[in-house]
Amino acid sequence: MAVAEDQLPWHLRGNWAPVQDEITDNKLEVEGVIPPQLEGVYIRTGPNPKSGYSSHWFTGDGMVHGVRLSQGNAEWYRNRFVQTLNVTGRESDEAVDIGDLSRGSANTHVVAHSGKILCLEEGHWPWEIDGELNTVGFQNFSGNLKTSMTAHPKICPATGELLAFSYFSFEQPFLTYLRVSPDGAVLQSEGIEIPNMVMMHDFNVTRNFVIFMDLPLVLDLSLLETGVPFGFDPSAGARLGVMPRNGTNADIRWFEIDPCYVFHPVNAFDNDGKIVIHVSRQPEAFGSSSDDYAEVGRLWRWTIDLSLGTVTEEQIDDRPGDFGRVADKVIGLNAQFGYLMAMAGEGNSEEPVYGSALWKYDLRTGVCLEHHLGKNVRGGEPVFAADPDSEGEDEGWVITIVHDERANTSKLIIVDAQDFEADPVAVVHIPRRVPYGAHGSWIPDDKLS
Repeated sequence: MAVAEDQLPWHLRGNWAPVQDEITDNKLEVEGVIPPQLEGVYIRTGPNPKSGYSSHWFTGDGMVHGVRLSQGNAEWYRNRFVQTLNVTGRESDEAVDIGDLSRGSANTHVVAHSGKILCLEEGHWPWEIDGELNTVGFQNFSGNLKTSMTAHPKICPATGELLAFSYFSFEQPFLTYLRVSPDGAVLQSEGIEIPNMVMMHDFNVTRNFVIFMDLPLVLDLSLLETGVPFGFDPSAGARLGVMPRNGTNADIRWFEIDPCYVFHPVNAFDNDGKIVIHVSRQPEAFGSSSDDYAEVGRLWRWTIDLSLGTVTEEQIDDRPGDFGRVADKVIGLNAQFGYLMAMAGEGNSEEPVYGSALWKYDLRTGVCLEHHLGKNVRGGEPVFAADPDSEGEDEGWVITIVHDERANTSKLIIVDAQDFEADPVAVVHIPRRVPYGAHGSWIPDDKLS
């Protein structure tokens, strides 16, 4: 007997609900003018259980949605399941497969590195797809990746290195730092000693350092059947670990901060003996359970003084916002502009309600510009696409997929980053409902081999 929608978990109803068919449309309706400088593909992934059911939002099969732009045209939209072993083979037995690094879901983020497109999820290896969204296979860097890998690696704009980590280990070292060359060779895999296995969703990099967030979302095996066996325990304490980018466990310095949780930082940089980090900080990780996302983050600044051994913690904004990004060219540098998605705030039952605005934040002055998406329209992660003919940090466009709750339709919007409060310069109507998802990237053609 069918289950009434209001009886389903929040991640299986409304626009969170999965779609089951894969389509391709080469005749897309476009309003406005697509900048001809945009030559590439926007790809976003998200949990989309092929069976129609998953016990937790984090565990659904990865489905990628892509829109290709070329010569001022929207050439196609398509959506595809990433053909992971969970999609093509037997259903995963979590008790048996928990150590099988090839059984990733590819449902959290998409990045391009060393000429390849990687679909990421933090408990397993990445999965590679091509520019047409076809699955290539799992990626373990020629067998040299011996651990899982975060869904939030950072690609250094100066060196081209991919900097990452793994936390999904049930024995010491609970944390491993990873450094991968521009051509995809593992240069470093360094065990980092921390007292507990914690869910470390993201981390921070600067030109000279990596900064780990050892926050008190701690392994709790009593929660294993929920799909996310971690519980928030402020008594475990909270620390920031600073290590030179080429350093070792012996080089790391730990700085205590107030207990909190951060899913996503915006950016970090170091200058004159200090490290400045902007994050979306929330007082706890979850609400009443690991499937309760009524708690939301707000923009904070952490300043680490390496000489004094102190951390200054400042709240920058009291409005909820998350999914922060900067232009790829200034990752780990003193970026002026961060782009965030407004969140709807508390008072919602469990689901993380995406807001109806995008923000362009001047991280130096605190000035925030808001791009309103419209009544009943909910946003997605703002992704910056640089103008290849320009050098300025904000010379380019912000791209995301949004959803009209009333019409139950989705569209890709392209916003001029230097005229952020204005209407989008182009809107690409997508011929299907695109479920709310996780993260994605604008991938210019010159990033692919």
